[in-house]
Amino acid sequence: MKVNFKILLLAVLLVVIILVDQWTKHLVHTQFNWGESKSIISGFFDLTYVRNQGAAFGLFHQAPPAFRDPFFVAVPVIAIFVILFLIFKMVSDSLWSVIALSLILAGAIGNLIDRLRFGYVIDFLDFHWREIYHWPAFNVADSSIVVGVCLWFILSFKEPQAKSAKPKA
Repeated sequence: MKVNFKILLLAVLLVVIILVDQWTKHLVHTQFNWGESKSIISGFFDLTYVRNQGAAFGLFHQAPPAFRDPFFVAVPVIAIFVILFLIFKMVSDSLWSVIALSLILAGAIGNLIDRLRFGYVIDFLDFHWREIYHWPAFNVADSSIVVGVCLWFILSFKEPQAKSAKPKA
């Protein structure tokens, strides 16, 4: 894969995912009251305005703000630089590797924008089974990160072509 194609693919995925993420968060932020919930599929899926000051699933949300706030800005910034480094130094021609890393990068940027703007991340996709089993609310950026990480994980089991090609005797 040519470097130009990597950059184009990265740019397109970043723009589309970040725009969709920020647009959906804007709609929730301006159309819902904090904590408000609207049922979309009764007993299964709601749109619920949640302000997440922690990490995934609200981890560390009760940490002291003097630690939590700089930490949750620094970690995504470091991740952004690491992912960009990986994409630009990637020797493989794997379209899927570029997609996986671009998804992770877009999600990290989307949530970082919220942290810088509001001091928290807006979550709103709320899946549950009636009121018995409840998955923590999440957003488009979170979904992008999870899909990218899963794809990257699956790709890590793929044997490199150089190793799989057996020399002829």
